[in-house]
Amino acid sequence: MHLSLIVAMTENHVIGKDNKMPWHLPADLAWFRRNTTGKPVIMGRKTFESIGHPLPKRTNIVLSRHPYRHDNILWKESMASALEAVKNDEEIMLIGGGELFQQYLPQADKLYLTLIQTELEGDTFFPPINEEEWQTEFEEFRAADEQNPYDCRFLILTRR
Repeated sequence: MHLSLIVAMTENHVIGKDNKMPWHLPADLAWFRRNTTGKPVIMGRKTFESIGHPLPKRTNIVLSRHPYRHDNILWKESMASALEAVKNDEEIMLIGGGELFQQYLPQADKLYLTLIQTELEGDTFFPPINEEEWQTEFEEFRAADEQNPYDCRFLILTRR
């Protein structure tokens, strides 16, 4: 079992503002879908509430200290119990939010990053990435277009 983090962030590490992503990038949503479909996704309660529904074709696990009920999700109160629930899966995707990224980045084996080539205001940030600990496995540049207002880079990093 491998723990992977998937996140979109700006050059100043913003990942959210007011419990939302402060951008709309269909190319990033397609990248997210392609890399998480068929895999278990773990998220915090606020992240789940900002999405508003379980993600299709994925086991959805919501972490919350308080019992949380919603159709088609598994509620777990700890990462240990969440990982136990999906221990037979090869790759587990942690999809947010900021507190979970901060806590579990040191344990992650792989990072799926969308680096949005701009700086935006926000209140939730991805922690600094020590580049000496990671090697680039995949990188693709995507230029801005009519539907995607910012240039971005898609990367997959694996721990050295």
